[in-house]
Amino acid sequence: MNKLAYIDEKIAELKKNGIYRVLPVNYGPCKNVIDLNHRSVVNLSANNYLGLAADPRVVKAAEKALKKYGAGAGAVRTIVGNQDLMGELETLLAQFKQEEAVTVFQSGLNCNMGVIQAVTDQGDLIVSDELNHASIIDGVKLSKADRAVYKHSDMEDLERVLKEKRSLYKNVLIITDGVFSMDGDLAKLPQIVELADRYEALTYVDDAHGSGVLGSHGRGTVDHFHLHGRIDFVIGTLSKAVGVVGGYCCSKQNVKEWLLHRGRPLLFSTAIPPSSVAAAIESIKILMTSTEATDKLWENARYFKEGMTKLGFDIGRSETPITPVMIGDEAKTMAFSKRLLEAGVFVSGIVFPTVPKGKGRLRAMISAAHTKEDLDFALEAFKNVGKELSVI
Repeated sequence: MNKLAYIDEKIAELKKNGIYRVLPVNYGPCKNVIDLNHRSVVNLSANNYLGLAADPRVVKAAEKALKKYGAGAGAVRTIVGNQDLMGELETLLAQFKQEEAVTVFQSGLNCNMGVIQAVTDQGDLIVSDELNHASIIDGVKLSKADRAVYKHSDMEDLERVLKEKRSLYKNVLIITDGVFSMDGDLAKLPQIVELADRYEALTYVDDAHGSGVLGSHGRGTVDHFHLHGRIDFVIGTLSKAVGVVGGYCCSKQNVKEWLLHRGRPLLFSTAIPPSSVAAAIESIKILMTSTEATDKLWENARYFKEGMTKLGFDIGRSETPITPVMIGDEAKTMAFSKRLLEAGVFVSGIVFPTVPKGKGRLRAMISAAHTKEDLDFALEAFKNVGKELSVI
């Protein structure tokens, strides 16, 4: 008797629908051109917005810390995993983000899963944008609070929820992505803050795709909208533009003190390796002292978007370097990704359940590390495959 036959049936269904995938293998650093499956390809699928993941200065900082502190933290932060480097990183991040305090977690996902359940309780209400990231959805599920969902970036619908429910709960927490990762559009933070003030609600912004990209020196969407001090919880990541690994919560000092007692990932999972902490410190210092990489990122993004629009592709409504290429059909989306890879360009296909059925797309992630030659090569590949598959 095969007790796992139901898993085989699920895998067979993926294959039948043309969305089964085998994970590609990258045989080198995450850069503009990578050695994927032993083939050199232009990389348009990384979150390494500023090219810092392989920056020599960042690598050198990691090597130095590796020799001094060893390979791992060896424990959770509440025991002996809270090395001095962690305090240095949190202090630096607070200065960079212009916030009172910062608490670092092992990843952005861990951050959302740890913070949301720690700052809400039974008798509270969480109001979440319907297109929020999966890590927010999972974090909300872990909370004892009730939950409500408002239509994507629909401020009238958000106010409807607040008007109907605010008086029924002790605390209300409005949660939104700062940048929505599948479409690249921005949350309407000024309007959200205004509604939060009016209805005495708390605000929580996951700025994973805004940090390092938007605002002065890449400080994020809060800086972009000039809302410093008006967002109660600002979540960032060290895994995307910063180029390393980890997540963090910007907050008031009392929130940090509470998270160090009740943020479950901090209590039950080993801290980030010290080499990664040192690398993140170096990346933040680079961001604080120069806008060169951020400027180059936006220059590349505008160039690529203009090229794709001229070719006739539907690139949605992105307001950031994230460039969705709308295909629709799931099987055709995956076929497009496969043909691009054969042409020397890696762009991952995004299909259900990451996006709704019928909304399949390729998500081109532009980086400051890309050269104009990289982008021209990619545009030519998109043109040829797009015509071959009758997308343009």
